[in-house]
Amino acid sequence: MTDSVTPSSTQTIGPAERYERGIALKKAGLYKAAIEQFELAAVERSWAVKAHAQVGLCYKLSGRYEEAVPAFQRALKSTPVSSKETVQILYVLGRTLESLGRIAETLEAYRWIRREDSEYRDVAERIEQLSVRRPTAPAKKS
Repeated sequence: MTDSVTPSSTQTIGPAERYERGIALKKAGLYKAAIEQFELAAVERSWAVKAHAQVGLCYKLSGRYEEAVPAFQRALKSTPVSSKETVQILYVLGRTLESLGRIAETLEAYRWIRREDSEYRDVAERIEQLSVRRPTAPAKKS
C-alpha cells in the first residue's frame, strides 16, 4: 500500500511559511537566502506586496540599492495594497532613491506620501531639503 500523506515536501511549504523563513534569514543577515524565500512567497498574490517589499529591504541592507528600487516598485504594483502599506513602501523607496542621488524620483515619491499623510515621518523636511538641492536646467540661449 502506498503512503498518501503528501505528494512531495516542497509542495507543502506555503507562502506564509516561506515569508516567515525569509524574515528569519533576513534577521540572520543571510540576505541571498532570504530573497529566495521571499520570491517564492511572492508567487502567491496575497503575499506579493509584503514579500517584494522584503526583497527590496534585503537588497538595501546588503548595499545593493539599484536592485532594491525595482523590488519596491514591484511591491507597489502588487495588489491589494492599503494606503498605509503604500506610504511605508514609498518612504523606503524614496530613501533608497535619495541614496542613489535620483532626486526627481525621490521628490515624486515623497510628494505622493505628503498627499496621503502630510505628517508622515520627516517627509516635509526631506522635500524642502531636496527641493533646494535640486539642479535646475540651464537657461536656453535665444
